[in-house]
Amino acid sequence: MERSTDRILTTHAGSLPRPETLIESNRARLTGESVDEAAFRIRLEDAVHDVVGRQVATRLDIPNDGEYGHSMGSKVDYAAWWTYVFERLGGTELADVDLMTMPPVRSEPGKIHLTSFGDRRDRQLFREAYEDPRSGVMMGRPTAQFPVVTAPLTYVGHDAVQRDIANMKAAMSAAGVREGFLNSVAPGSCARFADAYYGDEEAFLGACAAAMREEYTAIVDAGLILQLDDPCIAENWDQISPEPSVADYQRYTMLRVEALNEAIRGLPADRIRFHLCWGSWHGPHVTDIPMRDIVDVMLKINAGAYMFEAGNVRHEHEWRVWRDVELPEGKIIMPGVVSHATNVVEHPEVVADRIVRYAEGVGRENVVATTDCGLGGRVHPQIAWAKLESLVAGAELATKHLWS
Repeated sequence: MERSTDRILTTHAGSLPRPETLIESNRARLTGESVDEAAFRIRLEDAVHDVVGRQVATRLDIPNDGEYGHSMGSKVDYAAWWTYVFERLGGTELADVDLMTMPPVRSEPGKIHLTSFGDRRDRQLFREAYEDPRSGVMMGRPTAQFPVVTAPLTYVGHDAVQRDIANMKAAMSAAGVREGFLNSVAPGSCARFADAYYGDEEAFLGACAAAMREEYTAIVDAGLILQLDDPCIAENWDQISPEPSVADYQRYTMLRVEALNEAIRGLPADRIRFHLCWGSWHGPHVTDIPMRDIVDVMLKINAGAYMFEAGNVRHEHEWRVWRDVELPEGKIIMPGVVSHATNVVEHPEVVADRIVRYAEGVGRENVVATTDCGLGGRVHPQIAWAKLESLVAGAELATKHLWS
């Protein structure tokens, strides 16, 4: 994994705006319409080639495929990072579920009872805003096809992940890129399916870890960087009512960390980066757990790099955490210094200031600048690319300051 040895490197969290033709093809496939699969594969390959080339033209150092292999069937879609795996896991059935009416995860002293997505405490506090379509508060689609596990979980996405690998490597070769990454959902977030088979939390997490390990191994074996997306590590907190103790939540979360570490057992840590966020929906986020309360849990994940939200106004102040937390030797951090949560394009000097604060805390060589979350499906494409340009410009300013 490349490090910022002589300048601040840049990357991003994963999702990038899809071309209209790809969105329409995905919509047709998701709704069961007849689609020419050969033509779709060519369209996808061309789109990946173009998006990698555009990242290189923007001067991003470490690109990906825009998550184009993760099906997004509408312009606004916050969930493609997760829903892509529905078709890659056997042992599941899809059911129509209204996510907004699902009961919250329950807590009692010393125990948290896992269910799945629920009525978040943030939504309970700001119900009028969440239910007002003009407020700008968005949680994505209110209803969805939700997976229910009805048989042993198996990984059946071998063709899909090999397609994504081939597309990315071909695009990297054409663009002259040495390092690139592919995203994959971590077991903890994957295990938010409804479980009608295992009936035991640890067994279910273990099954998700064993199944998804096949995807992780394929990506690393192909010579690409594996990015593990796992918002559940932080954002599960908001779904638990009543609010649990921090100690109970840490124990609850460590089960997910242990499952992830088992899934990546034996894989080289320096080929793995972990992405933590508090959920990409556009809401107040006043019930987010503080970074200080979960940073030690995050650092127990056997990855070489840790990526997290640092640009949005709910978490920007948490750079101070890294004045007190010792980054393990050989690890790097990837703070988000431009945000998916606003249409305002960050000024490069603001971006530079954010980078410098982290570099002064953990060392300039241990910082790679990135985005809070994926930009595709969350902000307008024109704004998304402007944010990436500002990210690169801010990194250049930070480099001048840190290497002067």
